[in-house]
Amino acid sequence: MPPDADALVIGAGPAGSAIAILLAHAGWRVVIAEQHEFPRRKVCGECIAAGNLSLLDQLGIGPAFRKVAGPELRQVGWMGASSTILADLPECDDGPYRYGRALGRDRLDTLLLARARALGASVVQPARVRRVRGSAGHFECEISTRQGQPTQVLEARIVVDARGSWEPAAGSIRPPPRASDLFAFKANFLESSLAVGVLPVLSLHGAYGGMVIADRGLATLACCIRRDALQRCRQLAPLTAGAAVEVFLRTSCNGIREVLRHARLDGPWLAVGPLRPGIRVSGEPGRFRVGNAAGEAHPLIGEGISMALQSALLLAHELTRQPPAMIDASRADALQRAYAARWRRAFESRMRLAAAFAQVAMHPLLARPAESMLRRWPTLLTRAARYAGKARRAVTPIMSTEEAL
Repeated sequence: MPPDADALVIGAGPAGSAIAILLAHAGWRVVIAEQHEFPRRKVCGECIAAGNLSLLDQLGIGPAFRKVAGPELRQVGWMGASSTILADLPECDDGPYRYGRALGRDRLDTLLLARARALGASVVQPARVRRVRGSAGHFECEISTRQGQPTQVLEARIVVDARGSWEPAAGSIRPPPRASDLFAFKANFLESSLAVGVLPVLSLHGAYGGMVIADRGLATLACCIRRDALQRCRQLAPLTAGAAVEVFLRTSCNGIREVLRHARLDGPWLAVGPLRPGIRVSGEPGRFRVGNAAGEAHPLIGEGISMALQSALLLAHELTRQPPAMIDASRADALQRAYAARWRRAFESRMRLAAAFAQVAMHPLLARPAESMLRRWPTLLTRAARYAGKARRAVTPIMSTEEAL
C-alpha cells in the first residue's frame, strides 16, 4: 500500500511552502504541517533581493507580491552609535528586476501557502510533528493538532524539515546556553521617519540589525543581540525583553532614535532564539533540510528569505528527477549528497561573509575603524552589498520563465 504522502513538509514559511509548491507542481502528493495559524507576523528582516524576485514569479505569486510589497530598495546604510552613512545599493543586471523589495511575513507566507494549497498540497495547521521514525520510502510521522485531539500517524516517503534554526527537531537536546548566543527581535512601527527605499545596517555593542519600510508603510526594525548584552539590557531596564531591547536601541544609536522619535509601535515585540548560524544541510537519507534548518547565515546581510527560496529550488531540482516511488534508502542517500553539495556551492561563501560582517558590527573595536573607513569611502557599502548577494542572480532555476507555475 502506498504511503499517505510522497513528502511531509515540516513548516510553512518561505522554504517549506516553496518546496511544497515545486513538488506538488511535479505531481507529488505533499502534506504540510505548520504549527502556527496564518496570517502571523514573524521575526524576520522581510527583504528579498532583486535577483530572487523572479523566483516568486516561478512559484506563481510574483504579481500578487509586487502588488502589495514595499518600495524598491535603492540605498544601503550604516547606522552606528553616532553617525549614519548612506550609499547606493547595486543594481541587479541579470534578470527582470533591478532592486529588491520587502514584504511582511504575515502576507508573504500566506501568499505562498495559498499557492501550495491551490496546487494540491494538503495543509495540517496548526500542527506539530512530534516524532519521525523509519527510513526513506517509509517514514511514520506522529502529528498532533489541537490540544486534546488524538495524535495522528502519517506515512511519507520523504520528510522535508523547514523549521527555524531555533526550533529543535523532535527528541533533540538543546545545547547549553552561552554568552555569545544570539536572540532575534523584531517590531513594526507606524509613522517613522525612515526614508523609503533605504536599507540601513545597525552596528551596536553586542548587537546588530536592520530597518526597512515594507508594505503598508510599516517600518520593520529587526535585530540580533548576544545573550550577555541582552542580560545587561534587562538589568538596566527591568522591562519585558522586547521593551528592554527597544530602550537599548534608542539609547545606543542616534539614527534609530531619530527615525523612531514620533513613531508608534504597531503590535508587540516578537522574539526567537537562540539562533544557530551555521551549516546543517547534511542529514540522514530521506530527511532533507531547507531554509534555516539547512543552514543559517547571520541575518545581518538580510538574505534569509532569498536563501530559503533558493534552497527549496535546489532540493526540488534533485528530487523531481525521478518518480517519488523510486526513492529508497540508497537513492535518498545519493540525493542527499548531491543536494548538500549544490547547497554548499550556492551559500557557503555567503555565510562566511555574513559571519565576518556580524563580528565587525557587534564589536566596537572593529566597528569604529570600519565606520571611519565607510565615512571616507561610502561606496564600500555598495561593494559589501554586492558581495552579500544583493545584486546576485538566484541559483539556476529548474523551470524556465515560460514554464512558470
